[in-house]
Amino acid sequence: MSKTIPLSFLDLAPVPQGKTIAEGIAQTVDTAQQAEKFGLNRYWMAEHHNMPGIASAATSVLLAHIGSQTKRIRIGAGGVMLPNHAPLVIAEQFGTLQALYGDRVDLGLGRAPGTDGATFQALRRQMKDAERFPQDVQELMYFLGNDTDGSAVQAFPGAKSNIPIWILGSSLFGATLAAHFGLPYVFASHFAPQMLEQAITAYREQFKPSAYLDKPYVMLAANLLLADDDATAQYHFTSAQQSFVRLRRGETGQMPKPTHDMDSIWSQAEKMMVDNALSVSFIGSVETVKPKLAAFLAQYEPDELIVTANIYDQAARLRSLELTSELNLFTLQ
Repeated sequence: MSKTIPLSFLDLAPVPQGKTIAEGIAQTVDTAQQAEKFGLNRYWMAEHHNMPGIASAATSVLLAHIGSQTKRIRIGAGGVMLPNHAPLVIAEQFGTLQALYGDRVDLGLGRAPGTDGATFQALRRQMKDAERFPQDVQELMYFLGNDTDGSAVQAFPGAKSNIPIWILGSSLFGATLAAHFGLPYVFASHFAPQMLEQAITAYREQFKPSAYLDKPYVMLAANLLLADDDATAQYHFTSAQQSFVRLRRGETGQMPKPTHDMDSIWSQAEKMMVDNALSVSFIGSVETVKPKLAAFLAQYEPDELIVTANIYDQAARLRSLELTSELNLFTLQ
């Protein structure tokens, strides 16, 4: 029997095919408000660039808007791709969010650029910047902490905010870094599940208590799409599957409409790749998903689960959020 844990939501601010970015953002606000209504714990957004189907590139700006349109739910980045930014800039941005929304704000940090090489260069960064990730995390923690009095450079806003920092990852690198710093850890099992067990085991075994956290805290990510029946859920999930195929082909485009015929879109090799990458997915009716999700939670014993439903149909996404309470596996506030 799995324990009851908090449930959170990860959003990429999808821009559905045929919609404008403004319309995609409006749907994102609606999603955040519904996540709050149905009692979810956090609403996080992820930084991506050069992707016409994703509107969360300016993550902190969009989070400011989400914060203004919600009241209780925690808001944060899941995550900011720190190699793209100077730590001081992120400290100032999230310090501003904290000044606006108090202790509702989280800051998750990733080491990947969240884009292609040409866009990374356009961001005025170099690939070697990712090698500085541990030092950049420390620098950011310093700017957000209590010890910058007298420093020649301080974050205003940001200093003394002590915004909760999380390390995101899909390998042993992030796991061991989070353990070393005594920070909470999020594993990206929703699209890169291969090292799930090794990473969270390493994190838990190597964790060092810190001023931020006295014991390990693991949040796992999963794809979750609930519907009134399995066929409806599987149909809408084909939008996410198509997006993944396009990504692997190097194609761009808005969030595609669902299809009843994925076999006409992907090859067998692509199907195997997508099935493997999205293997931590719980798609179907509440009756179908509940035992599978309970078994997953019992196996890995996360402290929190963050789910995403990156699909075309907004009504289907909102219905999925509504149905989460019927799973009875989560602490809903």
